[in-house]
Amino acid sequence: MDFEKLITERYSVRSFKQEHLPKEVTDKIIAAAHKAPTGCNFQPQRILVLNTDESIEKLKGCTKCHFNAPTAMLVCHNKDESWKRVYDGALSSPVDATIVATYIMLAAQNEGVGTCWVMHFNPKAMCEAFNIPENIEPTALIVMGYPADDAKPLDLHYKFRDINETVFYDEF
Repeated sequence: MDFEKLITERYSVRSFKQEHLPKEVTDKIIAAAHKAPTGCNFQPQRILVLNTDESIEKLKGCTKCHFNAPTAMLVCHNKDESWKRVYDGALSSPVDATIVATYIMLAAQNEGVGTCWVMHFNPKAMCEAFNIPENIEPTALIVMGYPADDAKPLDLHYKFRDINETVFYDEF
């Protein structure tokens, strides 16, 4: 798919057909996410693929924003494997995980799979439900599936601030 078309047509899907994604499709999405850049290429991302009825039921106990998606990917980062900025100690791993999540959403769109980025989840409940170790921190939940026939973007999807309010050259 043409990149401009891909980023223009992608929107946050909140209505899905009730069929889990085939493994071949999730594998393609994961392969794209695996190519995402990370700080010093440390690759601290950890991706939990939730693609069974049982795992989706557990997920529903951790967020109300599951939109009845049949599949999800929880993008986490390993705090112990993060590049650290020497000036202030900031970790790159949360940003790395965010970049990976973006690759997941774009790769999914390329495969005809709708996604919605969810940050409204209980990380502690997520860690308990899925036995996530203490050094692994959930960053983004990407719920996904084939869009329902009546799926459409929210009106807000088409509203953008003027670019001059968000982009500056040389100085703020």
